[in-house]
Amino acid sequence: MGKSISVYICQQCEHRSSKWYGKCPQCGSWGSLVETLIEKSKSSGRGDKPGLRKSKSVSLSSVSSKKILRTTTKISELDRVLGGGVVPGQVVLIAGEPGIGKSTILLQVSDKMGNILYASGEESLRQLALRAKRLKVKRKTIRIIEETDVDTILNEAINDKSIKLLIIDSIQVMQTTDLSGMAGSVGQVRECAHRLIRFAKSRNIAVFIVGHVTKQGSVAGPALLAHIVDTVLWFEGDKSLTLRLLRAVKNRFGPTDEVGIFSMQEEGLISETNPEKLFLSKGRQNPPGSAISVTLQGTRPIMVEIQALVVPTKTSFPRRIAQGINPKRFELLLAVLARRAGIPLYDHDCYINISGGIDVKEPAIDLAICLAVASAYFDKALARGTVVIGETGLLGDIREVSAQEKRVKEARRLGYKFPVTNKDVKYINQAVKKYLR
Repeated sequence: MGKSISVYICQQCEHRSSKWYGKCPQCGSWGSLVETLIEKSKSSGRGDKPGLRKSKSVSLSSVSSKKILRTTTKISELDRVLGGGVVPGQVVLIAGEPGIGKSTILLQVSDKMGNILYASGEESLRQLALRAKRLKVKRKTIRIIEETDVDTILNEAINDKSIKLLIIDSIQVMQTTDLSGMAGSVGQVRECAHRLIRFAKSRNIAVFIVGHVTKQGSVAGPALLAHIVDTVLWFEGDKSLTLRLLRAVKNRFGPTDEVGIFSMQEEGLISETNPEKLFLSKGRQNPPGSAISVTLQGTRPIMVEIQALVVPTKTSFPRRIAQGINPKRFELLLAVLARRAGIPLYDHDCYINISGGIDVKEPAIDLAICLAVASAYFDKALARGTVVIGETGLLGDIREVSAQEKRVKEARRLGYKFPVTNKDVKYINQAVKKYLR
């Protein structure tokens, strides 16, 4: 094996240079040169290429397909998103906005699992200890290190044979002295991530990596970072509210349609096994402008309350404001109401809100939005115990949604015994006449 050297490789034309330039000397692309480590090795025989590793193919049927052994984090909602727990050698990237709860949940994982090495590159040991005290983390088998050199961290993890989980907070501040670039650069992030993954796979130790996000809402650093890890978890939620959603964007060891629901409290993130209490008002008496529906987050049906407000406007262009749904979808549904149900909304300001701070992107709550707006316009409430489920088309027709029976079953379990679906009414004008006039 030869010695590794650092070169700059253009991401556009793959031109190699020993020096960094503002633009590639060959293709002229600005900022395309990325520092990369390459390994110089001698050829071992005729026909061998430098750095080419020999490997043999095997029969697919000969590969063991035993059930994957998992280690539970003892945090029910996190285990749900991961697919049942952590797999040995799994590399998990946790991303989200600053202050959303990434470090908090990892400290809680440390307290639940034990035998953890927590590498903090952003916070000092004292700051980490203060956070742990607030979260009441007391397990003595948690080891912490204040370091940004990834090689030093890996050496510490290798020397301590009791370590079962490594936490890196965060990848954007990690660096290796083998590269001259500053921490957070594309070359440093990529090389540090590769070394962490090699460590996880060779030692069969799970690694959790905290990742920053950009202003556009994507993972900071090269897109390769999200591709090479096994699992990408994404934190969602408004920092001014207590609701936190943990969504699996990618998962090689489990489903990608699961969502974990947490409530941010003083003692940390609390798993919500009954999330309807976060989204529904106390009592089942619906005031005018309110409609209850069921959204599917992953495989879990969740009850949500849609609140609408319709008021006469004095401006030439009425306002349409939506929170929790796509504003363009809201405008489309208002047009359907005006044209197909005969409700004149052209001279009214219309507002819609999904209570609790949750964002709903599926069309299963279309009918609930329409009936909430109609209820606010006529100032007449829907009957007590009514739940509205259905998609609304441009022709005013009401369509069946995915897992409709599962949604209705969940609503009945919570006491909403009068479902309004496409089985009860076929068009939006029929629904308005039947339930609000």
